Amino acid sequence: MDHKTEHQNENFLIKLISDELEIGAFARDMCTRFPPEPNGYLHIGSAYAIHTNYEITQRFNGTFHLRFDDTNPLKEDIEYVHAIIEDIKWLGYDPGNHIYYGSDYSADIYNAAVTLIKQGKAYVCDLAPEQITEYRGTLTEPGRNSPFRNRSVEENLELFATMKNGGFPAFSKVVRAKIDMGSPNINLRDPVIYRIIHAEHYRTGTDWCIYPLYDFAHPIQDAIEGVTYSLCSIEFKDHRPLYDWVLKELGIPEPPRQREFGRLSLTGVVTSKRFLRQLVEGGYVDGWDDPRLPTIRGLRRRGFTPASIRRFTQEIGSIRTQSTVDISLLEHGLRQDLKEKTISLMAVLQPLKIVITNYPEDEVELLMIENNSDNEALGKREVPFSKTIYIERDDFLELPTKGFHRLSLNAEVRLKGAYFIKCEQVLKDPATGEITELHCTYDKLTKSGTGFTGRKVKGTIHWVSAKHAVTADVHLYEKLLLEEGLSKDESTNWADRVNPHSLVTLKDVMLEPFVEQACSDLDKAKNEAKQFQFFRHGYFCVDSKLATVDRLVFNRIVPLKDTWNTK
Repeated sequence: MDHKTEHQNENFLIKLISDELEIGAFARDMCTRFPPEPNGYLHIGSAYAIHTNYEITQRFNGTFHLRFDDTNPLKEDIEYVHAIIEDIKWLGYDPGNHIYYGSDYSADIYNAAVTLIKQGKAYVCDLAPEQITEYRGTLTEPGRNSPFRNRSVEENLELFATMKNGGFPAFSKVVRAKIDMGSPNINLRDPVIYRIIHAEHYRTGTDWCIYPLYDFAHPIQDAIEGVTYSLCSIEFKDHRPLYDWVLKELGIPEPPRQREFGRLSLTGVVTSKRFLRQLVEGGYVDGWDDPRLPTIRGLRRRGFTPASIRRFTQEIGSIRTQSTVDISLLEHGLRQDLKEKTISLMAVLQPLKIVITNYPEDEVELLMIENNSDNEALGKREVPFSKTIYIERDDFLELPTKGFHRLSLNAEVRLKGAYFIKCEQVLKDPATGEITELHCTYDKLTKSGTGFTGRKVKGTIHWVSAKHAVTADVHLYEKLLLEEGLSKDESTNWADRVNPHSLVTLKDVMLEPFVEQACSDLDKAKNEAKQFQFFRHGYFCVDSKLATVDRLVFNRIVPLKDTWNTK
């Protein structure tokens, strides 16, 4: 089946590429690239862009390149390079040996600028940055020619060579493409293609003191690598004419083609790299891996799986414009991935002590409880039961309201996997009136798994044996921001914008002892994001940053159902 027939009902990018390949747009194989700048960490929007490039390449049996846009030594760091490579591989989009660096093409890009100067298509300009902006004009007014626009080829070549050799101060001169100062597209009004930066580069050291702008370097790098499609987010659409101009003026045969797709945003989170940096550097979050952030590092620490993120990007498909997707779709993908994989444990987040008065003082029973009610293959585990247990504080109401089917005074409830208990007495703090302890009785004949078919109760609650409980800290999350729709250009007072309840830490949570066994190899649990379902509370994982052998710390990944009302 040919490409056109096979993909005629597919998303718009696949349809567009399929049509172009059908008429023989390229003699070489399909190739795309993801070009991150190593000045920060990847986020969920990055994952969508990576997915788009990678999956389309796979669809047409092509090659996916990871190429670092590392032509600004003032912002970039090897730390980010390593993190980006690790995160991309973790996501499942491994580029294999196809990892490249824009800085490795420095000589080629420099020679391309020399070629344009020789053709009279580029010149050295002495205007200051603010003057260049002033001369550029506006959306309604054309720009003005630089007074240095008509320098001779020989003078431009000499000046550019002196720039390269470190003869001028930083940012004192630039090289500009000579296109059209009257163009309705501001990107074509003699854009800057080279600037002077005296700073050590993490890869090339001090070999260079001039660096190309992205819009100039990008098409040249694509051409060098044999990329066929430069798939960019929608904000680069107005830059496409410049991309094409560079390739045309350099005489590149079968030039790569830039095509755009929509930019992804999520409700309740911020994906602007500038805003993320402000949140991190301002101390509003616990680093780039804070579980409230949409960075891949944050999602990993929170407990999201690669499969859940891939499912999320697949369900979105290709979007044409700037789109905001409800975060519940990402959470849904996580629940679908974990539903049949995780062991369901009992964890009491707000403990209330119960003494079962008619249970033998020193007796301990090992009850068999299923690990996952949706997947019998995960088997069962032993859970200790004893005279004193803990239940959730909100699973008891002394005077039950209508529809309350858990434990109350003089009423019965089933303990999950164990017995019926009946509350006989409520003990309170005489000073505050707070309930401190319940005295209950149990019915030995109602043990789960014995075939008991007598009276019924409407409610089942979870519990943990007091003498066997493992204490831990638990982090609960809500959305990070109090409001949506931050403009990239507006000032940000994060103290007023960050939700004060976005992180709630619960101390001395009680968990059944199996969790200690499951997390005995803490380093492994951290590296593999050990996930559990806490019965009735949601999905949780070991906090890879804060958990220790002496104190387990868990992050709630998502509740069992979506509770973030972002409308």
